[in-house]
Amino acid sequence: MNAPLRRAGVVVLVLFGLIFANLNWVQVYRADDYRTHEFNRRVMVAEYETPRGVIEAGGKALAQNKETGDELKYLRVYPEGKMYAPVLGYKPVGLGATGIEASENDFLSGASDKLFADRLSNMFTGDNAGGGNVVLSVNPKAQEAAWKQMNNNQRNVSRGAAVAIDPSTGAIQAMVSMPSFDPNPLVDHDMEAAQKAYKALDADEDDPLINRAVGATLPPGSVFKVIVAASALQNGYKTSTEIEAGSVYREGGATIRNSEDEVCPGSQVTLKEALTESCNTGFSRLGVALGADKVKESAKAFGFEDEALKVGDLDSGTGLTVAASRTGAIANPDGTTDTAALAQSSLGQRDVRMTPLQGAMIAATVANGGRQMRPYLVQKLLGPDRRTIYTAEPDELREPISSGVADDLRDMMVSVVENGTGKRAKIDGFTVGGKTGTAQNAEGANPHGWFIGFAFDDSGKAVSAICVMLENVPGGHASAEAARIAGLIMKAAAGRGGD
Repeated sequence: MNAPLRRAGVVVLVLFGLIFANLNWVQVYRADDYRTHEFNRRVMVAEYETPRGVIEAGGKALAQNKETGDELKYLRVYPEGKMYAPVLGYKPVGLGATGIEASENDFLSGASDKLFADRLSNMFTGDNAGGGNVVLSVNPKAQEAAWKQMNNNQRNVSRGAAVAIDPSTGAIQAMVSMPSFDPNPLVDHDMEAAQKAYKALDADEDDPLINRAVGATLPPGSVFKVIVAASALQNGYKTSTEIEAGSVYREGGATIRNSEDEVCPGSQVTLKEALTESCNTGFSRLGVALGADKVKESAKAFGFEDEALKVGDLDSGTGLTVAASRTGAIANPDGTTDTAALAQSSLGQRDVRMTPLQGAMIAATVANGGRQMRPYLVQKLLGPDRRTIYTAEPDELREPISSGVADDLRDMMVSVVENGTGKRAKIDGFTVGGKTGTAQNAEGANPHGWFIGFAFDDSGKAVSAICVMLENVPGGHASAEAARIAGLIMKAAAGRGGD
């Protein structure tokens, strides 16, 4: 045999060897992956043979099934449409789920270890009861009030978020993000139609697929003064301590002015008065006096820089991923403190960024005596037969401040609502505290309006803590509308209606 033929023979043998190895790899090592892959049509059909569990809140079904009579037996249906979509997410055909549909997918589909007994029973009985049911902590009345007020706000703002929390447990009472989206077209069994609907939403410049409550980080403006005030109180200041203020403060190239001439024009103001009036010059000077390390330390104690937080199921630790809130470096290139940045950061500007959920957690911490509870959305897991498998047990996440500092902050924040910039958050029959924030952002753009706060009933129980954020609010006093909406959401959460 000549050399060319030998080489050709060797090549053919090598190729046969590779084909043989590949067949073994596919049939032996990758068989399970291919058999269970979401794009395998038989897998899709099998998945839709079993009814997916219901997601509900307050006795109301938010995600359920509809029999189709088609090859895919059950269609996922979201009766409330856009209102709950950022929380629920959606479960499309042949693709991964999002939101609670994703984080609780194993339980909803029936594949969870928690449902092993049910699967075993079905093998003997032949029943096909379906997946488990997820009960959310959301209060439908509070959610409806938040949805209505946010989407019909008096400033015609189209983007924003609202989050309400039970301060003593961490249970999410309401979570709204706008603009939202209708999940129903995204789960259509016509995959081309579903993909077309998704592409339209994905291309929308207002980003309706983003849950702004947990995924948007924006400059919080003066609500960050609560963090600076907490730092001051932890470092020897009293609510009655006088701090330097004035109409103008220049620091390291930054010029700080108050929002209006009549705000703390004197050379000194008490810490309580400074928060009540939202005195920019006072808090900038205070932040510089405390130093960058103390301000950042206080922010971190409240949850800034936390990259691991998820909001969903306390038992499994799964849920909606929360973007980390940040203070920024507040430093020069050589590592020394940038005092201009510190002066601006103490007002929640410069590089400070915060999620609305973080804002609600700050308010909840103050209302709960300094203890910050881990926020959650999954209140219960029920089997297909509605028996209770899991009930959330509140979990303390951290203790950012002492009870004494919390009491002082509560008193100061109540003064903001009673006497200062947060008057529109007042609720008859409740003691309400809070802090407004107007945050400058892009050059020439309208500012963001923020409000964080809490409400106590007449028995002294903290019934709700809140954060409302409205993006690019026209017309001045950007935070006033956020405060008004916050009051109505907390009123609804307390069972007093949301009108």
